[in-house]
Amino acid sequence: MITETDRHYLQRCVELAEEALEAGDEPFGSVLVSGDGEVLVEDHNHVAGGDATQHPEFFLARWAAENLTPEERTRATVYTSGEHCPMCAAAHGWVGLGRIVYASSSEQLIGWLKEMGIDPAPVAPLPIQQVVPGAEVEGPVPEFTERMHNLHRRLHGA
Repeated sequence: MITETDRHYLQRCVELAEEALEAGDEPFGSVLVSGDGEVLVEDHNHVAGGDATQHPEFFLARWAAENLTPEERTRATVYTSGEHCPMCAAAHGWVGLGRIVYASSSEQLIGWLKEMGIDPAPVAPLPIQQVVPGAEVEGPVPEFTERMHNLHRRLHGA
């Protein structure tokens, strides 16, 4: 169940996605929140430099592994503008992070790219639960759909 608190953090993720796009990168942003509701770290995509692994969800997983105990990780929530790709989902699972809440889904993104005539990514867009079967996942959240769609349209000049 999506709460007002979830919506608040997803709003920040969308703002980070906008910041990424304005910086010349792909529009994705993520926030890691402790079990006590404290924002621990946030980031946006940094793939424009040529390293396609510089996703914010992957950064949050690495940060958590270095800075949180296993118990703190399981209590934390990752909020993100777009559903984790398989690489980020695997990192999330290996590190043992808790709940994932995303604004827009991989399925939505695939549809948006297809409607713009953009080739799909080179990695299969597996749902998070297919990569991390025990993950607690919520999303997409419909109120963010149009905003995320517009960011991807801007990225691709559509």
